Amino acid sequence: MATAVLDLDLARLPLEITELKGYDRALILIRFHGRPVGKALLPVNRGHITSAQLRQGLISAAGFPLWEHWLHEYLGWEEARLPDRSPERASVAVCTRDRPADLQRCLDALIRMPDDGQELIVVDNCPSTDATRRLVESYAQVRYVREDEPGLDAARNRALREARYPFVAFTDDDATPDAGWLRALLRNFTDPQVLCVTGLTMPAELETDAQEWFELYNSFARGFKRTVFNGSKSNPFAAGNIGAGVNMALRRSTLENLGPFDEALDAGTPTHSGGDHEMFSRILATGYTIVYEPAALSWHRHRRTQEELRRTVYGYGVGVYAAWTRSLLVEREFGVAKSAVNWLRYDQMPKLARSLRRSEGTRLDLVLAEMLGCARGPSAYLASRRRARSRAKP
Repeated sequence: MATAVLDLDLARLPLEITELKGYDRALILIRFHGRPVGKALLPVNRGHITSAQLRQGLISAAGFPLWEHWLHEYLGWEEARLPDRSPERASVAVCTRDRPADLQRCLDALIRMPDDGQELIVVDNCPSTDATRRLVESYAQVRYVREDEPGLDAARNRALREARYPFVAFTDDDATPDAGWLRALLRNFTDPQVLCVTGLTMPAELETDAQEWFELYNSFARGFKRTVFNGSKSNPFAAGNIGAGVNMALRRSTLENLGPFDEALDAGTPTHSGGDHEMFSRILATGYTIVYEPAALSWHRHRRTQEELRRTVYGYGVGVYAAWTRSLLVEREFGVAKSAVNWLRYDQMPKLARSLRRSEGTRLDLVLAEMLGCARGPSAYLASRRRARSRAKP
């Protein structure tokens, strides 16, 4: 049975939750005065969750982060002393290809954000129809850009070149950013060493088994505590815990400081993914800083079918090892080999053992899909580079 996805604030809890017929449980994002502080999985009884169940379940699930935020609010103290708004304007870029229905939901969410003078750009990557262009033309506030070089990283680079403002926030077409998403990202750029900020991404729906398994196996959420990553204290090749490209912002100057995204990586290429994590690794390896900010909330529509899920997990495996191959060959970062061995030893092999024992929360087909992807990663990156060079020759 499906899981309902709810968004509730402890300061304004309803007396009860009704109209949950067809759901046997609910995944609840817990807020405290608007700020995400945790999540809870509560049972649904005959379509209802009572007030007592809500308050007790949410407070227990939120745990220490809730009381930490309550104490900070009571004392009027903020750990990072962040401003309410960024002093600079930003460009918001949506990189898309042939998904107008998803894109429309994303653009509707972006239009609802507070107007701080930001510009909205849609980069249409190697489209097969004009559906995206026609959709964007119906939004007066959105600028349409077509990029015919295939690949998500090519679209990201085009967005950075097209952007009019110093910061560029990226969201995927299958995501719907929260109203406060952009402000939460931007207020973390007061330190000039911060080149990138990522945010919290929650599932928009859990209506199918495939979506349930994606959230269990490869959730985009990275917790509810603001975290600062820098090269001196963080392993630059363990970038998976930093965030994801579905919810990130970069300084536009990253193009000049570190170079563009590697266009041999990510969706639309033989590597399937990895472009965002490779950029995160490069930022940390060169001594800059990345901030994970859970107040920058977005909602992602996970893939709905089992076949899409397996392809996605396989693609993530390809992308991780493709990005590490790039770090080894291009950046000469020989320490990446240790990260590859450790991931195999401490993550994938234990998951494989649990899945062979049919332990709860594991699936052999997903573990094998990821491992097959990892094995394909190095050759996929080399093939993608050759393909990119052959296109560039004319």
